[in-house]
Amino acid sequence: MTDREFLRRLRRYARQRRLAVAYLPEHGKGSHAQVRLGERTTTLRHGELGRGLLRKMLGDLDIDKKEF
Repeated sequence: MTDREFLRRLRRYARQRRLAVAYLPEHGKGSHAQVRLGERTTTLRHGELGRGLLRKMLGDLDIDKKEF
């Protein structure tokens, strides 16, 4: 999964649950950006996301992988 696909799915997930999503590239260094889902935050890197990184990001945002 790429960073763009992750953002699309995250926005769809948030819309269904009426949560706010914010993509904040100014809060990251280099090719990283901060993503907020409600009160939870995680760091999103540019490019391909591995399975372990995806699992950690979903955990940071308190999202069940099966629901995502």
